[in-house]
Amino acid sequence: MSSHGFKTLAEFVSFTQDRPEEFWRSFDREVLNLRWYEDYVRVLDLSRGVQWPRWFVGGRINIADQLADSAEPLVKWEGEDGSAVVWSYSEVIYRARAVASWLRRNGLERGDRVAIYMPMVPEIVPVMLGAIRAGGVIVPLFSGFGKEAIRVRLEDSEAKFVFASDVSYRRGKEVDMLSELRAGLAGSVRQVVVQERSGRPSGYTPLSEVFRTGGDSVEMGDSEDPVMIIYTSGTTGKPKGTVHTHDGFPIKAAADVYFHFDVGRGDTLSWVTDMGWMMGPWMVFAAYLLRGSMAFFEGAPDFPKDRLWRFVERFGVKALGLAATLTRHLRSLGAVAEPGQLDGLKAFGNTGEPIDLESWLWLHNMGRGRIPIINYSGGTEVSGGILGCYVVREIKPSSFNGASIGTKAAVFAEDGRPAPPGVEGELVVLSVWPGMTRGFWRDPQRYLETYWSKWPGVWAHGDAAAVDGEGFFYILGRADDTIKVAGKRLGPAEIETVLNAHPAVAESACIGVPHEVKGEVPICFVVLKPGHEPSEQLRRELIELTERELGKAFGAVEDIKFVRMLPKTRNAKIMRRVIRAVYLGRSPGDLSALENPDAIDEIKRAL
Repeated sequence: MSSHGFKTLAEFVSFTQDRPEEFWRSFDREVLNLRWYEDYVRVLDLSRGVQWPRWFVGGRINIADQLADSAEPLVKWEGEDGSAVVWSYSEVIYRARAVASWLRRNGLERGDRVAIYMPMVPEIVPVMLGAIRAGGVIVPLFSGFGKEAIRVRLEDSEAKFVFASDVSYRRGKEVDMLSELRAGLAGSVRQVVVQERSGRPSGYTPLSEVFRTGGDSVEMGDSEDPVMIIYTSGTTGKPKGTVHTHDGFPIKAAADVYFHFDVGRGDTLSWVTDMGWMMGPWMVFAAYLLRGSMAFFEGAPDFPKDRLWRFVERFGVKALGLAATLTRHLRSLGAVAEPGQLDGLKAFGNTGEPIDLESWLWLHNMGRGRIPIINYSGGTEVSGGILGCYVVREIKPSSFNGASIGTKAAVFAEDGRPAPPGVEGELVVLSVWPGMTRGFWRDPQRYLETYWSKWPGVWAHGDAAAVDGEGFFYILGRADDTIKVAGKRLGPAEIETVLNAHPAVAESACIGVPHEVKGEVPICFVVLKPGHEPSEQLRRELIELTERELGKAFGAVEDIKFVRMLPKTRNAKIMRRVIRAVYLGRSPGDLSALENPDAIDEIKRAL
């Protein structure tokens, strides 16, 4: 701020929003110092409209070829058994070069998709960076996915290569990942590489062999070339593959970490996450572009219950991110940090879902009133935050004290005008920023309909929000039907697809309902086919089916309710918002589009 002559935070943030070309150029030149093979001729091109901006026009870059060999730590890792790994920049680069060389020798061409189905192990970082160096487009998959969720994403992305682990370890148990992968492999996959952690041969190329490959391969590309497809669930249809570029997601992630969390060169960033959730790649890109380090662990953060605080102390973590779900859980366990364990911590982060007042205050007290809580909200399509907190301004409990760098946020009422202070509306963005998704994979129209169809030229994010009279933002939940389980978005259609495949099920509808620990859990209403009757055995069978197909941690259904019909519109669209309102004892609102009003009574009888 001072180097650019700004006296207040508000002036500076407005500058980043209103003069994007000047700001992002200075962030590149003064903070990141990116290595451009050919320099860009201009920062921003809006000739195709605000929906399709082009950034760093004319530049040629590979975002995974930005680091020099160094003995400084880049990856800090802990296993559930207490084992630890610390890899320097040089050690990570060595392995990344090997992965890149192996991929090119085995036929990877620029733009080919490389799926990654691994738990939070240190090897996942050089695998990601190596695939990108070779010109591949990474497709991170949640390590808890079941076979059906894997298959859908591999088929949609047409991944040619898959890097996987045969097992993961959680709560002292070995979890079989390889069986799920084998059952979910799509026809596009040419080669599979497996980290054989169990000691048993997988039948595929061992990752250890790949790491021994000599040489290197760095594919120069256009700044707007895709670098990652990461999937996020919507309320209808298949998961959305958000497309991110070399000059987009990584730069936005680095900017958010730098400005919101005050993390810079030599600092250690840690987030309790999975690489299949956007916060995983976000942590990797931000840490290494800012010349800091990343710390993460495999297994459960509460095994034992004080593990997280010991981890922070052990690795000198400066910024620790966790979801409100985990904060609530640790609070319920009484997992209190010992004196001195958090002395090196500069900031907590909260993302994934709104944090309730009681949990915010508990975390605030955990930091003894010294450590700011950076509430942070945006999404996979955003590459980070729309809203956040800055450490140089007062923070109210559970609030966001400003819009993120370069994103001009507002709350709109239904008429497309700013909502009055304290009145709920929808979160929107009135600017463009490098981290915007470049559309959904091979489905540009769905992208336009999802974010740009409500108000002309306005990004409507789908979060219900409000702004108070002092300019503090609050997220109130989703404006659509997406279910957020422990901070991870889950489209009801994914669960319904699995349920509807059961021979006894005619159709189903799933909703998210509040849960004191997980934030939300799925409740599904099922209509049976003629000749089938509701039973406790069938209910249990359907719940187990979702756990088996989608993964217990991700797709487990809390309960099944049997009904004779579901509320639908005249064009046969299931009205999930009506089901959810009835379930929660709220007014279902406007029912003018409802074709079968008797379905409401049917839902009530099932409760």
